[in-house]
Amino acid sequence: MELGILVTICSFLGGILIGVPLGWLFLASTALGLFFLGESLSFMAGTFFHSINNYVLMAIAFFVYAGGLISDAGLADRIVRFSYALVGKVRGGLIVVGIIATLFMSALTGSSLPCISALIPLLVPRLEKFGYQRRYTTAVLCSASFMGYLIPPSVPALIYGLVAQQSIAALFLSTVFPGLLLALGYAILNYFICPNYMDPPEIEETERNFKESMRELGSATWGALPALGAPLVILVGIYGGICTPNEAGAIAVIYTLFVGFFVYRELNFKTFWSATRSSLITLGMICLLIAGGTVFTRLLIREGTAQALANGILGMFHSKNLILLSMNIFLLLLGMFIDGIPILIMAVPMILPLALQLDMNLIHLGAMIIVNVGLGTMTPPFAVSIFVGSRLSGVSYGELTRPMMLFLFIVGIPVLLLTTYLPALSCWLPTQFLGSQIVGPW
Repeated sequence: MELGILVTICSFLGGILIGVPLGWLFLASTALGLFFLGESLSFMAGTFFHSINNYVLMAIAFFVYAGGLISDAGLADRIVRFSYALVGKVRGGLIVVGIIATLFMSALTGSSLPCISALIPLLVPRLEKFGYQRRYTTAVLCSASFMGYLIPPSVPALIYGLVAQQSIAALFLSTVFPGLLLALGYAILNYFICPNYMDPPEIEETERNFKESMRELGSATWGALPALGAPLVILVGIYGGICTPNEAGAIAVIYTLFVGFFVYRELNFKTFWSATRSSLITLGMICLLIAGGTVFTRLLIREGTAQALANGILGMFHSKNLILLSMNIFLLLLGMFIDGIPILIMAVPMILPLALQLDMNLIHLGAMIIVNVGLGTMTPPFAVSIFVGSRLSGVSYGELTRPMMLFLFIVGIPVLLLTTYLPALSCWLPTQFLGSQIVGPW
């Protein structure tokens, strides 16, 4: 390995340890490596520009913006009420309300943080009055939040498609079954363990007969229809061939604004400006990460580091199953210290040569990586969902970690392994909708 590449990698790892922001760290470590290689920095400028001169970033921007508007527009509250009418009466049902609400919110936001940012303040205080411990409700919502990465539209799927040059529509569909499996697994696990996290309730749940329950479900469904219409409009538009993912994102923003201002009438200028400002900041961060990460990885690829990594792993393991397992372990370890978007930008170009040598379907690879990146949001020590959940609920980091590990190891890791070793789980649905010529052999 050349000195310049060694300096690039070591400076990057050192910067992570001391807490340098990743966007700037990508650029600084690349510049340092080019200096030691004796090469011009013009490589950075050209790569930086071309990496963000891409139409996929428009879709990311629109879905991030729509996600930022969800809570303030009143959609989250209606989705919670609808979820309660569906499953609120079964054992541990109020927790399942949170899981179902996260599932619906995921189809609106495309990311994990908007889900917990909207649902934790909404659900945690209410469920505490019914006896559900604050730490447990928060832990479940934090664990379920990464369904925002799996249920389409998905921002990580957009980024993977941008980096790996794969069909966005196929990637959206590839994580649907893993996302539904995750929700089902969480609900089943909750059924068995929720009594361990219950206190005497301040409010008793009222019993309703069948007629009253149906009336409540009908009322909740009617109230939630405008909110539930958003993912329907997006998905029908994309898979009906009516619009591209970019146009679907723009429609999602317009639809959410219309519902917030004119249907639910909970959106005002102040909340609109707040959501706009936070979305612009988030988009700026994503653009810097994409551009800086692309510059960093292009240098490593150009100098042969990615191919050397692929050859090294192929030489170490002769079984495809062991190689896939080692890829998962590598990504899980990265997820313990780095956020999802930098992992996608940095790791995908490094893994692609290995996947191609294994003759692996790249849609299947995308689903595996997206599930892995989602698990990274809940794996300590750097778990963004735990940090945000702790701040919003007032529960300490340590109190959240233990129940979250149950959901990680009993549900999350098995879903990851199923996604890894059963290509049909991620490739069957996109093949049915888009055809094998788009998805490829699996």
